[in-house]
Amino acid sequence: MKIAFAFFTYLLGTIPPGFIIFRITEKKDIRKYGSFNTGATNVLRLKGWKYALPVLIIDVLKGAIPVYFALVLFPDKRFALICAFLAVFGHCFPFYLRFNGGKGIATSLGVFAVLAFKPFLLTLAVFFLVIAITRFVSLGSILSVFSFPFFVYLIQRETEIIYAGILIFLLVLLRHWNNIQRLFQGKERKLGEKTQ
Repeated sequence: MKIAFAFFTYLLGTIPPGFIIFRITEKKDIRKYGSFNTGATNVLRLKGWKYALPVLIIDVLKGAIPVYFALVLFPDKRFALICAFLAVFGHCFPFYLRFNGGKGIATSLGVFAVLAFKPFLLTLAVFFLVIAITRFVSLGSILSVFSFPFFVYLIQRETEIIYAGILIFLLVLLRHWNNIQRLFQGKERKLGEKTQ
Protein backbone atom coordinates (compact mmCIF):
# COMPACT_ATOMS: atom_id res chain seq x y z
CA MET A 1 0.00 0.00 0.00
CA LYS A 2 2.77 2.43 0.90
CA ILE A 3 4.66 1.67 -2.31
CA ALA A 4 1.54 2.32 -4.39
CA PHE A 5 0.85 5.56 -2.54
CA ALA A 6 4.45 6.72 -2.93
CA PHE A 7 4.30 5.97 -6.66
CA PHE A 8 1.00 7.88 -6.89
CA THR A 9 2.63 10.82 -5.11
CA TYR A 10 5.41 10.97 -7.67
CA LEU A 11 2.89 10.68 -10.55
CA LEU A 12 0.76 13.47 -9.09
CA GLY A 13 3.86 15.61 -8.81
CA THR A 14 4.65 15.07 -12.48
CA ILE A 15 1.39 16.67 -13.68
CA PRO A 16 2.60 19.83 -15.49
CA PRO A 17 -0.22 22.41 -15.61
CA GLY A 18 2.12 25.04 -17.05
CA PHE A 19 3.14 22.76 -19.89
CA ILE A 20 -0.47 21.76 -20.58
CA ILE A 21 -1.87 25.30 -20.54
CA PHE A 22 0.88 26.63 -22.80
CA ARG A 23 0.47 23.69 -25.19
CA ILE A 24 -3.29 24.27 -25.41
CA THR A 25 -3.16 28.06 -25.80
CA GLU A 26 0.02 28.48 -27.83
CA LYS A 27 0.49 25.02 -29.41
CA LYS A 28 4.11 25.19 -28.23
CA ASP A 29 6.43 23.60 -25.67
CA ILE A 30 6.89 26.13 -22.85
CA ARG A 31 10.29 24.60 -22.04
CA LYS A 32 11.66 26.24 -25.19
CA TYR A 33 10.78 29.77 -24.04
CA GLY A 34 11.47 32.14 -21.17
CA SER A 35 13.29 30.31 -18.38
CA PHE A 36 12.81 26.97 -20.15
CA ASN A 37 10.70 25.24 -17.50
CA THR A 38 7.06 24.46 -16.81
CA GLY A 39 6.59 26.43 -13.59
CA ALA A 40 4.20 29.24 -12.71
CA THR A 41 6.85 31.98 -12.89
CA ASN A 42 7.65 31.12 -16.49
CA VAL A 43 3.93 31.04 -17.32
CA LEU A 44 3.60 34.44 -15.65
CA ARG A 45 6.34 35.93 -17.82
CA LEU A 46 4.98 34.41 -21.01
CA LYS A 47 1.20 34.53 -20.48
CA GLY A 48 0.40 36.72 -17.48
CA TRP A 49 -1.43 36.18 -14.17
CA LYS A 50 -4.62 34.87 -15.80
CA TYR A 51 -2.77 31.71 -16.76
CA ALA A 52 -0.09 31.65 -14.08
CA LEU A 53 -2.48 31.67 -11.10
CA PRO A 54 -4.16 28.31 -11.85
CA VAL A 55 -0.74 26.81 -12.53
CA LEU A 56 0.45 28.07 -9.14
CA ILE A 57 -2.59 26.68 -7.31
CA ILE A 58 -2.33 23.25 -8.93
CA ASP A 59 1.41 23.06 -8.26
CA VAL A 60 0.86 23.91 -4.58
CA LEU A 61 -1.88 21.28 -4.27
CA LYS A 62 0.39 18.66 -5.86
CA GLY A 63 2.56 18.97 -2.77
CA ALA A 64 -0.08 19.53 -0.12
CA ILE A 65 -2.61 16.82 -1.00
CA PRO A 66 -0.41 13.69 -1.00
CA VAL A 67 1.45 14.75 2.15
CA TYR A 68 -1.83 15.46 3.95
CA PHE A 69 -3.28 12.08 3.06
CA ALA A 70 -0.01 10.31 3.85
CA LEU A 71 -0.25 11.73 7.37
CA VAL A 72 -3.93 10.76 7.65
CA LEU A 73 -3.75 7.26 6.16
CA PHE A 74 -0.43 6.03 7.53
CA PRO A 75 0.75 6.33 11.14
CA ASP A 76 4.28 6.95 9.93
CA LYS A 77 5.56 10.51 9.68
CA ARG A 78 8.75 9.40 7.98
CA PHE A 79 6.68 8.01 5.14
CA ALA A 80 4.89 11.36 4.81
CA LEU A 81 8.29 13.04 4.54
CA ILE A 82 9.29 10.61 1.79
CA CYS A 83 6.09 11.53 -0.04
CA ALA A 84 6.93 15.21 0.45
CA PHE A 85 10.23 14.71 -1.33
CA LEU A 86 8.65 12.57 -4.08
CA ALA A 87 6.02 15.23 -4.81
CA VAL A 88 8.68 17.89 -5.35
CA PHE A 89 10.91 15.45 -7.23
CA GLY A 90 8.03 14.56 -9.55
CA HIS A 91 7.34 18.23 -10.24
CA CYS A 92 10.99 18.86 -11.06
CA PHE A 93 11.63 15.64 -12.97
CA PRO A 94 8.52 14.30 -14.77
CA PHE A 95 9.55 11.15 -16.63
CA TYR A 96 7.35 11.82 -19.67
CA LEU A 97 8.85 15.28 -20.22
CA ARG A 98 12.37 13.85 -20.27
CA PHE A 99 12.79 14.78 -16.59
CA ASN A 100 12.61 18.51 -17.34
CA GLY A 101 9.73 20.06 -15.39
CA GLY A 102 9.42 22.97 -13.00
CA LYS A 103 11.78 24.25 -10.32
CA GLY A 104 9.88 22.96 -7.33
CA ILE A 105 8.96 26.11 -5.42
CA ALA A 106 5.14 26.03 -5.46
CA THR A 107 5.06 22.29 -4.76
CA SER A 108 7.59 22.74 -1.94
CA LEU A 109 5.40 25.42 -0.39
CA GLY A 110 2.42 23.06 -0.54
CA VAL A 111 4.48 20.41 1.23
CA PHE A 112 5.71 22.87 3.87
CA ALA A 113 2.18 24.13 4.58
CA VAL A 114 1.08 20.65 5.62
CA LEU A 115 4.24 19.57 7.44
CA ALA A 116 4.81 22.69 9.55
CA PHE A 117 2.31 25.51 9.11
CA LYS A 118 3.91 28.23 11.27
CA PRO A 119 7.37 27.76 9.71
CA PHE A 120 5.65 27.73 6.32
CA LEU A 121 4.12 31.15 6.99
CA LEU A 122 7.55 32.56 7.84
CA THR A 123 9.00 30.89 4.74
CA LEU A 124 6.29 32.54 2.66
CA ALA A 125 7.14 35.89 4.25
CA VAL A 126 10.80 35.44 3.25
CA PHE A 127 9.70 34.65 -0.31
CA PHE A 128 7.65 37.83 -0.70
CA LEU A 129 10.08 40.04 1.22
CA VAL A 130 13.09 39.07 -0.90
CA ILE A 131 11.12 39.53 -4.13
CA ALA A 132 9.78 42.90 -2.93
CA ILE A 133 13.31 44.10 -2.17
CA THR A 134 15.22 42.61 -5.11
CA ARG A 135 12.51 41.75 -7.70
CA PHE A 136 14.34 38.46 -8.30
CA VAL A 137 11.83 35.60 -8.08
CA SER A 138 14.63 33.05 -8.25
CA LEU A 139 16.43 34.58 -5.26
CA GLY A 140 13.22 34.76 -3.25
CA SER A 141 12.50 31.14 -4.15
CA ILE A 142 15.93 29.85 -3.14
CA LEU A 143 16.14 31.80 0.13
CA SER A 144 12.60 30.93 1.17
CA VAL A 145 13.13 27.18 0.79
CA PHE A 146 16.55 27.57 2.44
CA SER A 147 14.90 29.26 5.44
CA PHE A 148 12.30 26.55 6.07
CA PRO A 149 14.53 24.10 8.01
CA PHE A 150 15.75 26.95 10.21
CA PHE A 151 12.20 28.04 11.03
CA VAL A 152 11.26 24.44 11.81
CA TYR A 153 14.23 24.24 14.17
CA LEU A 154 13.28 27.47 15.92
CA ILE A 155 9.56 26.69 16.26
CA GLN A 156 8.94 22.94 16.19
CA ARG A 157 12.38 21.36 16.60
CA GLU A 158 11.34 18.28 14.62
CA THR A 159 14.60 16.86 13.34
CA GLU A 160 13.05 14.68 10.63
CA ILE A 161 11.18 17.61 9.06
CA ILE A 162 14.42 19.62 9.16
CA TYR A 163 16.25 16.88 7.26
CA ALA A 164 13.41 16.63 4.73
CA GLY A 165 13.50 20.40 4.28
CA ILE A 166 17.24 20.29 3.63
CA LEU A 167 16.82 17.57 0.98
CA ILE A 168 14.07 19.55 -0.72
CA PHE A 169 16.27 22.65 -0.62
CA LEU A 170 19.11 20.77 -2.32
CA LEU A 171 16.68 19.66 -5.03
CA VAL A 172 15.46 23.22 -5.52
CA LEU A 173 19.06 24.47 -5.56
CA LEU A 174 19.89 22.01 -8.33
CA ARG A 175 16.93 23.18 -10.41
CA HIS A 176 17.94 26.83 -9.91
CA TRP A 177 21.61 26.36 -10.76
CA ASN A 178 21.36 28.37 -13.99
CA ASN A 179 19.52 31.14 -12.14
CA ILE A 180 22.31 31.26 -9.56
CA GLN A 181 24.89 31.62 -12.31
CA ARG A 182 22.90 34.43 -13.92
CA LEU A 183 22.50 36.17 -10.56
CA PHE A 184 26.28 36.23 -10.07
CA GLN A 185 26.75 37.40 -13.67
CA GLY A 186 24.14 40.15 -13.31
CA LYS A 187 22.06 38.64 -16.10
CA GLU A 188 19.05 37.35 -14.16
CA ARG A 189 15.74 38.92 -15.19
CA LYS A 190 13.77 40.76 -12.56
CA LEU A 191 10.07 40.39 -12.00
CA GLY A 192 8.22 42.48 -14.57
CA GLU A 193 11.02 42.46 -17.14
CA LYS A 194 9.97 41.14 -20.51
CA THR A 195 11.40 37.84 -21.63
CA GLN A 196 13.16 37.69 -24.94
